[in-house]
Amino acid sequence: MQKYFILFLKGMAMGIANVIPGVSGGTIALITEIYEELINSLKSLNKKALELLFSYKIKEFLHYTNFYFLTAVFAGSIISVFTIAILFEYLFSNYPILIWAFFFGLILASIIFVGKRVENWNLHSTFALIAGTVIAVSLNFITPTTENSNLLFVFICGIIGISGMMLPGLSGSYILILLGNYELLMVKAVTDLNITLLGTFILGSIFGLVSFSHFLSWILKEYRDSTLALLTGFILGSLNIIWPWKEAAKSLDLNGQIKIIEYNSYIPNEISNNTIFAITLMIIGFLLVYLLEIFSRNK
Repeated sequence: MQKYFILFLKGMAMGIANVIPGVSGGTIALITEIYEELINSLKSLNKKALELLFSYKIKEFLHYTNFYFLTAVFAGSIISVFTIAILFEYLFSNYPILIWAFFFGLILASIIFVGKRVENWNLHSTFALIAGTVIAVSLNFITPTTENSNLLFVFICGIIGISGMMLPGLSGSYILILLGNYELLMVKAVTDLNITLLGTFILGSIFGLVSFSHFLSWILKEYRDSTLALLTGFILGSLNIIWPWKEAAKSLDLNGQIKIIEYNSYIPNEISNNTIFAITLMIIGFLLVYLLEIFSRNK
């Protein structure tokens, strides 16, 4: 029971992370060392799982799909989105530098500890690290496309958006902004309860979740070091977005909701109480990952 409660808490942390721009649940899954089990569990949602379910072999179905693991993680994620994540969203709106500072320290430490899992740093893994960093950084310079309500494109948005959330260092909501459909799918469709758009988007997300997990599971098995190096690069590249001290350079008005899509970073020129507090939170975030690493190593 304690095991599933801890998984529930890790799921809550993933849900909170998805509220913070530039931070993904995939990053938290990597930090808390459930990423690979999560990917492999999602991979098990396949034809065989359906056959077991419809054959009423419930016990075998639960075991095959790692059902209790998935339930604990996703229950935590969903509940946190409607509870604790709301608090974090409020804190982020009112104290952005402090919240960004905490996550910056957390993500900075995760680069070190995720990178340590690469057993053999060679030419391939180094290239993967550089490629991941370049891809993550380049997202900051892409101009968002225009809105498109075509159902096929909405379905594709679901696939790409959920895939982005599964990759550490990439933000699914930011990817939807780049695709031009953030307002359509996350604001208008929800407000108007547009079942057609929401249903198509959810179907695309489910398809992307299951199919992309197969790809990630395969690539982690066949090219583990290069994949972990690539994911480390994604996280490294996201530091530019999470840097606490920045000013809005470009924003979009999404149905009255201002969404910032580009920042100008700066270094504070004076040591105020707020700056000291931010640096303290950055150190706490870093140490939190360090303690998680020690705990997981000794359990």
